[in-house]
Amino acid sequence: MTRFPEQELFLRADAELFGVLDRLTPAQLAVPAPEDWTRRFDDPTLREIVLVHAHDEAFVPDVLAGRALDEIGDRWEGVLQDGDALLAYRTAQQAAHEAASAELDPDAIAHFSYGDYPLRDALTHLAMYRGFQSWQIARLAGFDHHMSPELVAGLDAYVMLHAEEWRQWGVFPPAQEPPAVADAEVRLLCAAGYWVP
Repeated sequence: MTRFPEQELFLRADAELFGVLDRLTPAQLAVPAPEDWTRRFDDPTLREIVLVHAHDEAFVPDVLAGRALDEIGDRWEGVLQDGDALLAYRTAQQAAHEAASAELDPDAIAHFSYGDYPLRDALTHLAMYRGFQSWQIARLAGFDHHMSPELVAGLDAYVMLHAEEWRQWGVFPPAQEPPAVADAEVRLLCAAGYWVP
């Protein structure tokens, strides 16, 4: 089976986020999270962020199948109330991974709340969220994590092309000047506006 580059990017970003969330302990789940990470919870902790990611993963098979939001309805809203955030995430992530690993048409249309996109573009949107959150969540939880060189290169090639446009929409904060000595990951995080020393 041949996978197109944006499909590989999504699978890589999804796997990296899984690797980070799977390491979270009960104590880390209680760590307060930035409010701008979600609009679904007031005063969120990492537990709520995991639930938001579980909810996002739950939609992936439907999105890849070309279903519109009015077809999906509220079938996944219960995920946000799950008492076991990590189990909810692992279950949804496994289904998303299986759906995203199948033979996909990069020109098929995916329907998001903010517009319709060819699947190749839609997968870069999903990869962006997962890739950057893998680094942000690991840092907030207090453990060392570096995005793989392949993920950094993929985000740089397929996501940062649209950075200024998305920045105008409020997706990215202002870009930062990278340190004098910065590797590819730090340069990417600075370009996205997410770098914190």
